[in-house]
Amino acid sequence: MTTYATFIDTKDRQPADAGFKPTWEPDFLYPFQRHLVEWALQRGRAAIFADCGLGKTPMQLVWAENVRRETSGRVLILTPLAVSAQTQTEAEKFGIVATRSRRGEIGESGIYITNYEQLHHFNPADFSGIVCDESSILKSFRGATQTAVTAFMKRIPYRLLCTATAAPNDYVELGTSSEALGELGQVEMLSRYFKQYQKVHALNERGRRKKDAAKGIRSVHRQTVAGTGGSWRLKSHAVETFWRWVCSWARACRHPSDLGFSNDGFDLPPLVENHHTVSARTLPDGMLFPRPAFGLQEEREERRRTVKERCETVAKLVDHDRPALVWCHLNAEGDTLAKMIPGSVQVKGPMSDDEKESAYAGFSSGSIRVLISKPRLGAWGLNWQHCNHVVTFASHSWEGYYQSVRRCWRFGQTLPVTVDIVSAEGEQYVRENMQRKAESAGVMFSQLVAYMHRASEHQRSTYQQLATEVNTWIANAK
Repeated sequence: MTTYATFIDTKDRQPADAGFKPTWEPDFLYPFQRHLVEWALQRGRAAIFADCGLGKTPMQLVWAENVRRETSGRVLILTPLAVSAQTQTEAEKFGIVATRSRRGEIGESGIYITNYEQLHHFNPADFSGIVCDESSILKSFRGATQTAVTAFMKRIPYRLLCTATAAPNDYVELGTSSEALGELGQVEMLSRYFKQYQKVHALNERGRRKKDAAKGIRSVHRQTVAGTGGSWRLKSHAVETFWRWVCSWARACRHPSDLGFSNDGFDLPPLVENHHTVSARTLPDGMLFPRPAFGLQEEREERRRTVKERCETVAKLVDHDRPALVWCHLNAEGDTLAKMIPGSVQVKGPMSDDEKESAYAGFSSGSIRVLISKPRLGAWGLNWQHCNHVVTFASHSWEGYYQSVRRCWRFGQTLPVTVDIVSAEGEQYVRENMQRKAESAGVMFSQLVAYMHRASEHQRSTYQQLATEVNTWIANAK
């Protein structure tokens, strides 16, 4: 008798492998890295969600070199700004030939590296493979740019997405990744696995999540999707099926042990988070005592009103002789910090790409002691293990905070990392929201890994059952 669960399984979309077995597996890859590269190459179009410092750069370079050898064609690696130079340096270290191309210059078969902003100079017909490094940055691009990247990828046979923070509670991002790989589009994903529900239910969602913070799976069930024409939640009977589908084109890990391998050599040093609350010298008009800012408008006003006080605190925190990385969110913050911190260099939007890259390179080499920048400009992909002091202002963006910290606190760092978080007295709700998102993200990623593990087991058992049935059929036929 067919059960409803069996019926749901028949609706499960498990795409067939469209790749090939690797022909080059260098010794410099760790066993878990080799496993991920083999899986991604055999899939043909895949995503690797590996945490910071787990070696996404060598993995994507080996993947690209195998595609180049298999197709005798070209492979394009897209990176955030300034990561292009880092990727080329890594390629040279591993003996892989990879060429940076700033304006679409390409030659014969080979690996070419450029940043996302230069994609319009290239023709997808010229490439047989493409890698999107730090692919979660795609959601930072809006409208035409995001559409152009997805459309470009769709015309290339072999595709790889690599990122550390594909938020498992961000279904919009999973839909974007799926669509770029040629799997379900975002609309099709929503219609298959999600259910739209009334706004009155959405209004209570925040309270429910807070009450269910410790329940993990229920939080996943109740996660909503914003910006898609309504409020959606994952269908309760489709949870396992949904993650099984995600597992068919993506692998996630924060440690090698998530994939069944040893964690030797991948131990993070201690992380010390210090919170500094700054009082404003003047109160808003009509106020006798400070109160928490309520809503984005009041929070923005609180930040602007306390720029000087907060920047003075940051300047005191980095008044030492060690490298320090300072993250800001407002132009006024960056300009004020650059004036208060002697010898610091600020990276800001109006600078040319060459100027930004020069500043990042200077900080990497040690010629610049204090670097000031916004997370959206430099928090993705760069490796700065030589620095173990990070200072940032409070923000609602957990991903921006996470990426900012992980530039320094990553595998390969040998010293304890200190993170100083500076906020105004009125930013109480911002601080609480950061903490809630951090706790939620940890639970969600653990659930993602667990679901993927179960999905992998389900796939293996399905393949074994199919093989047994085929062998039985062959034996009976004889």
